[in-house]
Amino acid sequence: MFGSLKGHREQDHTIVIEFERKNVLIEIIEPSIVHFFAPIATERRASKAVENLTVNPGVFSVDLQNSQLVIKTEKLLIHVFDEFVVDVFDTAGNRLCADYRGSARPFVRRGSGEGLEVAAEEGHKLEAEKHRLKIQALKKMEKDMFFYGLGDKTGHLNKRGYHYKMWNTDDPSPHVESFEAMYKSIPFFISLKEKQAFGIFFDNTYESVFDFGKENDDYYSFGAVDGNLDYYFIYGPSVKEVVGGYTRLTGTTPLPQLWTLGYQQCRWAYTPEQRLREIADTFREKEIPCDVLYLDIDYMDGYRVFTWDRKKFPDPEKTLKELKDQGYKVVTIIDPGVKKDKGYAICDEGLKNRYFAADKDGVPYINKVWPGDSLYPDFSNERVRKWWAGNQKIMTDTGVAGIWNDMNEPASFNGPLPDDVTFNNDGVLTDHREIHNVYGHYMSKATNEGIKNATGQRPFVITRACYAGTQKYATVWTGDNQSLWEHLRMSLPMLINLGLSGIAFCGTDVGGFGFDCTAELLSRWVQVGAFTPLFRNHSSIFTRDQEPWAFDEETEAINRKYIQLRYRLLPYLYDILHDEETTGLPMIRPLLMHYQDDPKTYEINDEFLCGENILVAPVVGQGERARMVYLPEGNRWVDFWTKGIVEGGQYIVRDAPLDVCPIYIKEGSILPLYPVQNFVGEKQIKQLTLEIYPPEKGRESNYVHYQDDGSSFDYRSGAYNLYRFSALRSEDGSIRIRLEKEHAGYKMAYESFKLVLHHMKPSRITANGELVAFEVFKNQATFKIADLADVRIEI
Repeated sequence: MFGSLKGHREQDHTIVIEFERKNVLIEIIEPSIVHFFAPIATERRASKAVENLTVNPGVFSVDLQNSQLVIKTEKLLIHVFDEFVVDVFDTAGNRLCADYRGSARPFVRRGSGEGLEVAAEEGHKLEAEKHRLKIQALKKMEKDMFFYGLGDKTGHLNKRGYHYKMWNTDDPSPHVESFEAMYKSIPFFISLKEKQAFGIFFDNTYESVFDFGKENDDYYSFGAVDGNLDYYFIYGPSVKEVVGGYTRLTGTTPLPQLWTLGYQQCRWAYTPEQRLREIADTFREKEIPCDVLYLDIDYMDGYRVFTWDRKKFPDPEKTLKELKDQGYKVVTIIDPGVKKDKGYAICDEGLKNRYFAADKDGVPYINKVWPGDSLYPDFSNERVRKWWAGNQKIMTDTGVAGIWNDMNEPASFNGPLPDDVTFNNDGVLTDHREIHNVYGHYMSKATNEGIKNATGQRPFVITRACYAGTQKYATVWTGDNQSLWEHLRMSLPMLINLGLSGIAFCGTDVGGFGFDCTAELLSRWVQVGAFTPLFRNHSSIFTRDQEPWAFDEETEAINRKYIQLRYRLLPYLYDILHDEETTGLPMIRPLLMHYQDDPKTYEINDEFLCGENILVAPVVGQGERARMVYLPEGNRWVDFWTKGIVEGGQYIVRDAPLDVCPIYIKEGSILPLYPVQNFVGEKQIKQLTLEIYPPEKGRESNYVHYQDDGSSFDYRSGAYNLYRFSALRSEDGSIRIRLEKEHAGYKMAYESFKLVLHHMKPSRITANGELVAFEVFKNQATFKIADLADVRIEI
């Protein structure tokens, strides 16, 4: 395709490489991030994912050596050969990623007789796919390579041996490991080998495929049916650095409002109004915290978006105001399909201004979704996005606090949208093949802007479909799962891989959406949900009730226990997402993110870290009352329930009665806690509790805590407080704790602090030299101080 290498020239941070038949570009974005681009179908187009990119290439050199081009950055060595063959090394000469020398050779798939057709089906499919791909990059598979990312694809955490397709797909059948396409397309993966990590982001919005050795374990590959060869190589060497580099390209998740981290209750459908009020009242009566209630499609007038069914909700403004007084935020669903209905304002405006996608003859395209015959807004067009953004005010003026974007793959009932449906992508005419995977991405962008403009607050948008970079505009959930133990098990690697793919704010339907949940399944699922960013129980129409009290007293008590724990942990979770806005590191993390030197963490599917300090090992099997837990080496771990200390680097068996989710705190952690509330804002938090798990002798722990108003953008202009808490343990066992404020920009500072010191029986405690009264219970000391202080604890 490219031919022999003929020459090159440099333009700022870009190297233009001349081959016989085509020129390609290599851009040095950062010393550890390199962009490879070859115009196969078109000249360069603006990325849908990478916006407002800051380039810091550092010092680099380019030399032609023995018919190969050698590019050297401060972090990487890149060798470019004829036919645009590329090998990438670290500066020590260790090979990280090499193009495969040879052509694709699928495994032989044998069969005979009547079984031949069935046995060969997989091989035929892969062969047919290969001929559809206009672009394909094959990379040499190395020994002991592990692969992560690609968003919430099904299967295990490590994607080696799997094959996936990027084509946003609404498939309501139960998701299993063999599913190649889901609701989201995030064409980014991380590879880990020999304790070094790198990532590849294939920025192509057409249908694309990723194969990690399923076709042949000599190579892994990615390709697309059209578009350009356009990918970024992101070097670590740590997984944390790869995620950081990827989110510097595609954006981090902005700090959400604090209430969005509270418990959320959803069902298709809480209508009419009386049923919604019944749910709201029951949460308060049973003292189960809840911040958010959802309305699914039945609240609308004939499924017309931006309308209300006035028979079910006679006065929605009054209803939402009264729910707000009870501490609830109401989030309503909005689908992209606009009912084709003369006299319906949204339809009329869209037709008049040519806001809808059209067929090849320019006639607005029609398919069926919930409203019947429906039109599809062309969200790829900025004019349409501004119109859609403006419509969000219809909902926010009614009192709606957030918008739930669904069916935006886009879904359709009368077969998929044809390839030749046309879109105006900000002035570039294109077709459905290029826009399909970013349709939900653009819809989220418009919705986010609309809520921001209408309210001035941080928007809460939840979306089912997305593309790389959607994390800038929306949170996501994993779509229509089922109330099946297998779906609980599979949700863990799905959520972990979403976090590794830049989607820091994500969740799954707790309890499962379809089928009937059981008491035991909901009890175990809520234990997971309490530690995931989006904590939403959601169930489908015609399934049995799934609210926390819908089963029996034991199940209700377990739900209450873990939902209350979630509210105690809110300041810790908020700190994680505050840091994420800068670092890109998600809330739910694989153990390997912080223990990359421990290979035993590389394929753990059923444990995760919540931030850096909490390890969660949930039970994900029916009837199980104990489980094996691996605790990474390099730390000692404290059992959250018993406070027993366990050495890292070993497997243990932990009893897990139905009401116990095994949780471990990294020794040396300092955890900020709030009191339990029925909803965020019910109480003014005047006292912050700090649970301190002292470090080993001779070590110091540090924790930075963030505080702001929880809703506005004022923090971006300095209206926040930043605290630093440290605990230094001496060789004699005494501890010095310092509580300091590094930034004071928010007026509602804490008035006092409650310290809970584990594994300590002090003889004397002073704060700034003054004696402090304390209580000791078992192996735990508790005391309060009125202000920031230098605290000394003597044994």
